[in-house]
Amino acid sequence: MPADPSPQIWVLTDGKAGDEVQCIGVAERLGVTPEIRRVAPRKPFAWLMPRGPIDPREAPDRPGSPIRPPFPDIVIASGRRAIAYLRAVKKASNGRSFTVLLKDPRTGAGSADRLWVAEHDRLRGENVLVTTTSPHRLAPARLEQARAQPPHWLAALPAPRAAVLAGGDSRHHRFRPEDIARFAEGLDALARSGVSLMGSRSRRTPPALDAALKAVFARHGGWWWDGMGENPYVALLANADSIVTTADSTNMIGEATAAGVPILVFEPHGGHGKLAKFLESLKRQGMVHHFEGRLAGERYPPVDATQEIAAFVREGWLMHRQQLGLAGS
Repeated sequence: MPADPSPQIWVLTDGKAGDEVQCIGVAERLGVTPEIRRVAPRKPFAWLMPRGPIDPREAPDRPGSPIRPPFPDIVIASGRRAIAYLRAVKKASNGRSFTVLLKDPRTGAGSADRLWVAEHDRLRGENVLVTTTSPHRLAPARLEQARAQPPHWLAALPAPRAAVLAGGDSRHHRFRPEDIARFAEGLDALARSGVSLMGSRSRRTPPALDAALKAVFARHGGWWWDGMGENPYVALLANADSIVTTADSTNMIGEATAAGVPILVFEPHGGHGKLAKFLESLKRQGMVHHFEGRLAGERYPPVDATQEIAAFVREGWLMHRQQLGLAGS
């Protein structure tokens, strides 16, 4: 194996898109296309996660197990249901697999060899990396390619362009009729000031919000993704002069910082303490501003926590190899 080896990697989750994409993003920055493994514990085992045992039906020696051998060099896991399975891989591999957890597992820093948590989480430790934003798949090269080859409809929009990223209802936020009206009015004002609008909805965008935003874009000659075909999310971020996003997703806001342009955040009804801390941190750094229907802020160096996390993982894995006597092999 070369001096700087390329590891075999599993991404281990229960299939939740947000968890899986973060793990894949870190694996890709390690230069690896990971093997996707998804756990599906039955009740009552799912109820006992993350501290309880795995579902015995999914034990490593069972046919079709999501953690069947051969075991990889690195396992990157995320989500409550994956934690017990990560422990099981560590045990079944006799400690050879290097384990990584993304997000606070609520089971302590000893839950994996290395962990990453967001700044607004409490967990700290020598094996814990803390960053303001989350990992994602928006590598600088991917954004640069999208910038160099924009879709024809995007290239036709005059600058300055604002990418509008609409989330939706969540555990802590609700888009009430008055919120939808306020957001639409703000976007109307932004468009009247000479800003070109381009945007997309998400899976969580409620129909009323989708319809209201579609109408705003139609009034001003903007481009709104209606959910058909491939989501132009990367192209929107890469070619935006500013980004308008809703406050219901820390991942969406964190990904927007990879573009290095001002982020204008619209806050619907609701909120959460961790989200408030996250937004306040980005506001202090000059990246995030409250959306008031006009442009605000300046460009800043793009934020790339994913590369930092990947370097932290690689460093730990290489040390782990040395401890196993595998360095240079």
